Amino acid sequence: MKKRNQFLNFYFDIMNKHDTKELSQFLLETGALLMSSGANTNRIRITTLRIANAYGHSAELLIMHRALMLTLNSENDDNFYSSIKKTLPHGANFRIVSGISKLSWQIAEEKLALNKAVEELNRLQGLPHYPRILILIFVALAGASFCRLFGGGPIEMSVAFTATFIGLFVRQEAIKKKFNSYLCVFFGAFTSSLIAGLTVKLNIGDHPDLAFATSVLYLIPGIPLINSLTDLLDGNIMNGIVRGVNGLILAFAIALGLLGAIIIYNIG
Repeated sequence: MKKRNQFLNFYFDIMNKHDTKELSQFLLETGALLMSSGANTNRIRITTLRIANAYGHSAELLIMHRALMLTLNSENDDNFYSSIKKTLPHGANFRIVSGISKLSWQIAEEKLALNKAVEELNRLQGLPHYPRILILIFVALAGASFCRLFGGGPIEMSVAFTATFIGLFVRQEAIKKKFNSYLCVFFGAFTSSLIAGLTVKLNIGDHPDLAFATSVLYLIPGIPLINSLTDLLDGNIMNGIVRGVNGLILAFAIALGLLGAIIIYNIG
């Protein structure tokens, strides 16, 4: 009888460790997805801890710009599991952020089984992106709209639309060829400013400088800068500084692209 009880205890210890490991991998994948999709540090921590608590575990999470480290401890026994995961390149996908937030509340309120939660996370990861041509057109329309807001006419808006469309296309191609992210921004800014700068050189339109100035606004790193500020206000100083520096480097890459066109066209 004693040996049987020892065996059962050993068996349940193994099963609990296995469940803890699976939950840890799920939490790290969730956190990495949030980080790479543009979520701030506080949202990542709150969402991850909410899921861990819903499954009867306490968690300690260390969030860095390029990696996540998690220690998970079961509340029913002494089993714990520590692991680390590298995050994917950062971008913006608010469909993923909102989908994971809804999933975390569903887990907390409906006690969703872990395998069902994993299936839902895989579904979110597999959601198709918008068609490329649609992205190019609407971003270019946004560039033309910015030009109009600053006082540009139909000619300047057309130039801003064309420059934005082609510049974004070049940036996307550079990303596909796995260039450095800062170089991708530089290529996009240089291409857009080169196209818009030609109208300044030839003095096409009433205010060609407006098209030149607004042709690179699609590259402004709004999400990194906003997340930097929110992280600093939430006390996540290191992540806030890293994200802020990343945003400044992106802004510097945009400025270099503009400078290249100014030098080529000798725009005063």
